[in-house]
Amino acid sequence: MFELLKNDGKARCGRLTTAHGVIETPAFMPVGTQGSVKAVSPQELRDLEAQVILGNTYHLFVRPGLEVIRHFGGLHKFMNWDGPILTDSGGYQIFSLAKLRKITEEGVRFQNHLDGTPTFISPEIAMEIQATLGTDIAMVLDDCPPWPCEREYAARAWR
Repeated sequence: MFELLKNDGKARCGRLTTAHGVIETPAFMPVGTQGSVKAVSPQELRDLEAQVILGNTYHLFVRPGLEVIRHFGGLHKFMNWDGPILTDSGGYQIFSLAKLRKITEEGVRFQNHLDGTPTFISPEIAMEIQATLGTDIAMVLDDCPPWPCEREYAARAWR
């Protein structure tokens, strides 16, 4: 649940309540791409008063993989982090793999950047991956158009 606390023109601050805690916005969000914030322990993150960590759906899906995350009881336990976690959809990584991907109405087919394994992610699969991770805030699968791009491509990506 989001509660708007103050609004001053275009600036605002609020409170987002999740299953694993409250996030006061705006907030700094450390990035834990593969289940850890590099060179920072979970205790140090708590000491620094980090309110939320961003996990990367694509990278967690590829490595360590969903079976490993399931084995540990979800991403929170895997990371030893009891606070909120936001996971992105993996759309940016798919964008960065432009030479290895094909986008269709159903989803995107691409080659895993580590070993070239053919992979398919649809919007539904992106949400299933994030549910398996146990995220507090999940993002829908997005298409990040390059710049510059044709107006029609940007319009399709926006829909």
